[in-house]
Amino acid sequence: MNTPDERFLRAGTSRLAHTTGGLDYLHDSAGTPFNYMYPPPDGEPWENCSYRTHVVDIIDARPGAQHFLLHRQGFELREVASCVDDFDDDARIRSRYYPEVEAIACEAAGGVRALCFDHQIRRRSRDEQQLTFGRQNAQASAVGRVHNDYSEASGLRRLALVLPDEADRARIRRYAVVNVWRPLIEPVLDAPLAMCDARSVMAQDLVAAEIRYPGRSGEIYVLKHAPQHRWHYFPHMTKREVLVFKQYDSQASGVSRFTPHAAFLDPAAPADAPLRASIEARCLVLFD
Repeated sequence: MNTPDERFLRAGTSRLAHTTGGLDYLHDSAGTPFNYMYPPPDGEPWENCSYRTHVVDIIDARPGAQHFLLHRQGFELREVASCVDDFDDDARIRSRYYPEVEAIACEAAGGVRALCFDHQIRRRSRDEQQLTFGRQNAQASAVGRVHNDYSEASGLRRLALVLPDEADRARIRRYAVVNVWRPLIEPVLDAPLAMCDARSVMAQDLVAAEIRYPGRSGEIYVLKHAPQHRWHYFPHMTKREVLVFKQYDSQASGVSRFTPHAAFLDPAAPADAPLRASIEARCLVLFD
């Protein structure tokens, strides 16, 4: 079990109003962008697209944390301790952590029911020179490319994947896909998560991209750079805190729908800061 280093906890008392970070945006693509998440078949490239790093201001959201809301900016910070202390046991995560996540997502979104359908543990390693999609490592790592986990098309498909019964789906008028992100080390100084205010993202900034896994493919949005994007983060997160953010909402207007995000290397982080480890879980939140 990881225990916090007191030096780094003390560092959390002197926060900057903002920092800067290099975020990788889509630069060019030969057709619909695709990225392999495993060694591609012979003769196939890892990807058919290129990314360019843009150094952006990333604002410390803690002073006004109460003003950031899931349905407005697309994300919010909550303090909710977990009773799970072993995140190496997949069965325990599903049996004990999933119900916690469902309660968090349902309360944040104001839904009547939430169904957690998957999770991902990410751990950084010392040999990583940059943040990409984490494909170079056997274990998932922090993602430095600006993305949203769902597109319009894959968001629509997710309902049937979680609720295969057609009669159950027919009763649902609105649903959302909500992520709950929790650190597994504290405080988070290495590769914190930057969130883009959903209100600063235009439809033309979103580019549907294929993510290829063994035996299946998914569709996400990658982002074209736009100077109006407003980036925020919550520095020095602890294991008692979670970031709740929306990846899709079937309601087409009046609420946040897509919340781009990416990890970044904070230039203010100590060189010997503990490497970031985190768990993210995705929930289908039902409003009807």
